[in-house]
Amino acid sequence: MLTKRIIPCLDIKDGRTVKGVNFVQLRDAGDPVELAKIYSDEGADELVFLDITATVDKRKTLAELVTNIAKTINIPFTVGGGISTVEDVKVLLNSGADKISINSAAVKNPGIINEMAMEFGSQCIVVAIDTRNVDGIDFVHTHGGRIPTLVRTQQWAKEVCDRGAGEILLTSMDHDGTKAGFANEITAEISTMLSIPVIASGGAGNMEHFKDVFTFGRADAALAASIFHFKEIPIPNLKRYLREMEIPVRL
Repeated sequence: MLTKRIIPCLDIKDGRTVKGVNFVQLRDAGDPVELAKIYSDEGADELVFLDITATVDKRKTLAELVTNIAKTINIPFTVGGGISTVEDVKVLLNSGADKISINSAAVKNPGIINEMAMEFGSQCIVVAIDTRNVDGIDFVHTHGGRIPTLVRTQQWAKEVCDRGAGEILLTSMDHDGTKAGFANEITAEISTMLSIPVIASGGAGNMEHFKDVFTFGRADAALAASIFHFKEIPIPNLKRYLREMEIPVRL
């Protein structure tokens, strides 16, 4: 059985790591380069770096910061925020990213997924899906969760898989920052439906939530931010707990 991955997420705004609740009320969580090194040393399996206002501010992800982080870590590193062209991907991969994450640009122009997968390989392309449940239906949101669409989440997940995405980063906006647990139902639905890995994001509050998302949620990886940034759950402790729960993780 493949090992389950633990992935800290660095949400970046103006060069600093931030964290909020339900995508708003952001507070400072530290220097991204320092945090990246700590997580790499602690045994995180991968890192995700999202420039959360890049799309909104119509600017590109900070390639220099990507380079600085890549120099300090030795684990796979995904970068997202404001990526909309093959050239953007080239710059970030050359700056040291292992994978890139696209969201708003893919919803606007789904064909870009095919282009990027063909140019760089599916293993480099992560499609991030920010989802919110509205009256019992799951809809995709774009621009850092600010803009709702009429695209249904499950349908979109299948389409991005068919277009060549190598992985999906599924964030529940309803659960984000609440520490009440991951959205296991929709995570399991999409994980079961697709042939590519699904990273669950949004709602981690304790170690049991990780166990639940790997079992009930059938996730391949679990991503969290504030519980790691504010040292509520050390990654080595989490991994030992998961191993005790008979969930395969890399120690």
